[in-house]
Amino acid sequence: MSAPSDTGSARTPDAVRTHWWQKVPQLLPGIVVSFIGAGLAWGIAQLVPGLSTLLVAILLGVIWCNLAPVPAALKPGTAFSARHILRAGIILLGLKLSLGAIAELGVGVIVVVVAAVGITFGVTVLVGHWLKIPTPLTLLVASGFSICGAAAVAGAEGVLKAKKEHVAAAIGLVVLFGTLMIPTIPFLVSLFGLDEEAGGLWAGASAHEVAQAVAAGGIIGSSALAVAVTVKLARVLMLAPVMAGMAWWMRRAATLETATHRSDAEGGRTKLPPIVPGFVLGFLAMVLLRTFGLVPEALLGPADVLQSLLLTAAMFALGLGVHLRTLTQVGPRPVLLGVISTAVILTIGGLGAVLVG
Repeated sequence: MSAPSDTGSARTPDAVRTHWWQKVPQLLPGIVVSFIGAGLAWGIAQLVPGLSTLLVAILLGVIWCNLAPVPAALKPGTAFSARHILRAGIILLGLKLSLGAIAELGVGVIVVVVAAVGITFGVTVLVGHWLKIPTPLTLLVASGFSICGAAAVAGAEGVLKAKKEHVAAAIGLVVLFGTLMIPTIPFLVSLFGLDEEAGGLWAGASAHEVAQAVAAGGIIGSSALAVAVTVKLARVLMLAPVMAGMAWWMRRAATLETATHRSDAEGGRTKLPPIVPGFVLGFLAMVLLRTFGLVPEALLGPADVLQSLLLTAAMFALGLGVHLRTLTQVGPRPVLLGVISTAVILTIGGLGAVLVG
């Protein structure tokens, strides 16, 4: 008689499980509001050249969250947007990249790109540990500064499950220091007497956001702009191995914790995070589709718009969960970390421009 009762109990959760289509009415209001916020952010960003749409979106969410309560009916949908729509945007980001275009940069430039990402990430993590900054925040800053700005912060959040306040702080730092780079890199290129191609390499290897690399490259010159965009997109490709590495680190940490505390409240095993997150695999799949020409050129433009819209909606949803009183607890040390991380990647980009450009 024991076996039937065990089987019945095992099936009980399945009997009450809610299917995804049953959740749509509950999720829809928050999702719609997230996209409305994305539209508002896009409109505001058009008024100020060079202003990051992602930053505007998260600030709009923060302002709403702190000036007026967010209706409870919206929270399931905004939570869905901040997680799943965010990952969909990162997956579509892969369509910007072609392995062939990156290979054409040459071995020297690729070495500079890998060095810029690897050294900046490593130094940022070490300095963050030395400054006693929370590990999730340190990893968010390291990802954003070394790879591709807010998109990398969002990708790291998907792996780390970091606090919304840490995500907001990391994106704010990325935008602050990345904006300062826009006039700084052209000034340094002129100061050292580098040509446009070398200047474009410096901009692409150092600027945090793609938009910031475009702005800096455009100031240097038309030839610099093309190089800056290609080099910057090569850095974006580093998103996959870095996110996979962080996922492996998270899994290893969870395994060690499970080994230390063998049983939880139910005496079962702790669920480990995946070795490679699904959205990273999706990102790589999009890169391969673009590389082998399996996506029609006519679809690339709309896909780029959709990718930007998804990420902006996700940033607005993230902002709705950020309370300023909690954000102020981050303190000044992350700003110092941003200064050091920016100095590191600027130096590596400059050396690369001199030696390879």
